[in-house]
Amino acid sequence: MTGFSRHRRSGRTIAHFTGLEADLLRSLAAQVVELLRNERAVPASEVDPLEALLDFSGPTTEPEDPVLLRLFPTAYTDDPESAAEFRRYTEGALRDGKERTAVALIDALEEAGLPPDLDEDGLVIDVELEPAEALDWLRALNDIRLALATRLGVVEGDEEYWESLSDDDPRTQAHDIYEWVGYLQETLVGALD
Repeated sequence: MTGFSRHRRSGRTIAHFTGLEADLLRSLAAQVVELLRNERAVPASEVDPLEALLDFSGPTTEPEDPVLLRLFPTAYTDDPESAAEFRRYTEGALRDGKERTAVALIDALEEAGLPPDLDEDGLVIDVELEPAEALDWLRALNDIRLALATRLGVVEGDEEYWESLSDDDPRTQAHDIYEWVGYLQETLVGALD
């Protein structure tokens, strides 16, 4: 497992993934996209693009799914009316942005050679990202990590709990994935510095 680094000559951010790692990242990003699409923030109807741009009929209530609530927290916890207005004006665009970055991650992996169905042992995927693409990846990795933390119930200072689980506990494996995504995020930040 390697993280991200910066290519000296091109300035691009690069990473090498095994086929299994790349497929796992694609799956995690696809799950974020699916979650964002399943609980729509705006009506799914045909609207004139200008009207859609000026339409502020987004949701005014918190998302039901805990992951979505973590991705779109309430802005004014002590003022429900202001929180509802803020959510109405911002959540639709924020969802679109999160979906776009997750799709960009998937597209980059597939453009780097990840096949639709992984059935090849020893496959290595070399991803090279321009600075703007790297920022999209950083956002997507952050969303994936927040989603995993929410589903697992990860909280600050609970390292001892996770270390106490046996290696064959499925939560251990899921937590290892959470840690790996955090490692990728950390090395990507370092490569962008």
